Amino acid sequence: MKLISPYKTTKNALTSLDNGGRFYNLITKANDGNISSSELGKVAGVISGKQKMILFLEMSLSKLPTQERKKILNILSSDLKSAIRKYPTQYLLPSEAKEKGILTQNAIISGIPTYLDSKSDFNGFIMVPIMTGKVTTFMMVPLIDEYDIYEIRDQESSDTFLIAHSKSKKKLPEQNITLGGILKELKEKEDEDAPAIIFLETHFYTL
Repeated sequence: MKLISPYKTTKNALTSLDNGGRFYNLITKANDGNISSSELGKVAGVISGKQKMILFLEMSLSKLPTQERKKILNILSSDLKSAIRKYPTQYLLPSEAKEKGILTQNAIISGIPTYLDSKSDFNGFIMVPIMTGKVTTFMMVPLIDEYDIYEIRDQESSDTFLIAHSKSKKKLPEQNITLGGILKELKEKEDEDAPAIIFLETHFYTL
């Protein structure tokens, strides 16, 4: 999971985002007044997958005034503008994410995370794709085998919501932070037909 420092000025945002892309993107140019997906992907650290790029953009522009954000959005390439419409971002409190969260969509959630450090504290399964030649099959695996698991709560409520990110030696600080990710489905039992709940697969965060 990547720590984001939101842009504080439009100038800084433009310098960072209108960057020319990686060296093999010969068509794109830095400072040409157009932000392409290759340029956004470069600064976001995302090779492919526009959904994650849009999530990064949303979080990185979060501190700019509305009119300044619009200036940046107006110079996005047409495919990125289409991606923004396709992947709208939800802003949710942990106490409302279970009821209002929309599966497979981007979500930004703020609160205080608590690490679940024992397998006895949590049980749940996710579908993991497995490639066999050209055929993709799915297998149910424990969520805790694939991710570091946290509960996050807001200061106004005792309700919690599950968040997960790829296993890492560095744990999230137990303080109020903002996390951005994709809402995914979790099964309480190792059964495809078991009741499902939603959790946040996190990709970015800000302090």
